[in-house]
Amino acid sequence: MRTLLFTLISLACAAALAGPTVYKWVDENGVVHFSDQPHANAQKVQLEAPQTYQSGQYPAAPPPAASGDAPAGPAYQSCAIARPLEQETYNNVDSLGIAVSTDPMLRPGDQIYISVDGAALNGGAPTGQNFTLTPVDRGTHTVSASVRDPSGATVCQTATVTFNVHQASVRNPVNPVRPR
Repeated sequence: MRTLLFTLISLACAAALAGPTVYKWVDENGVVHFSDQPHANAQKVQLEAPQTYQSGQYPAAPPPAASGDAPAGPAYQSCAIARPLEQETYNNVDSLGIAVSTDPMLRPGDQIYISVDGAALNGGAPTGQNFTLTPVDRGTHTVSASVRDPSGATVCQTATVTFNVHQASVRNPVNPVRPR
């Protein structure tokens, strides 16, 4: 059945590309055939024109902004902490990934600054939109982010996200994380 279906689709595609005339007939076993060549007892099948797509011309990229000019690209519509989720709980983790999403995408020259429990993550401004918090202490934590342009002005601020970390006790004699 799959072979027949594949053959039918292949013939239909080939016929559509080769020309608009396709013939259809049923053999003595009841199997339906398609071809671009006429056959006894064949009927002509009228095919519609294939759907095509013509890509448009993209406008030229704007020249890079000189210092003191307005930032390149549209203003941020939103920015948010994508990971961790609000009130998400992590068990026995040594590090935690933090992801920030922006709409539109992060503009060239802009940087994301992460704050965990009110303190800057790693004391600086890493590039990109994914960060790693390590080590991760047990307890409830908050994370927020701000997007700053090359002059250091905040152009987008996320809402604060609260997450929880549970760690096995070091005093537990059957501690699966740090066995004795």
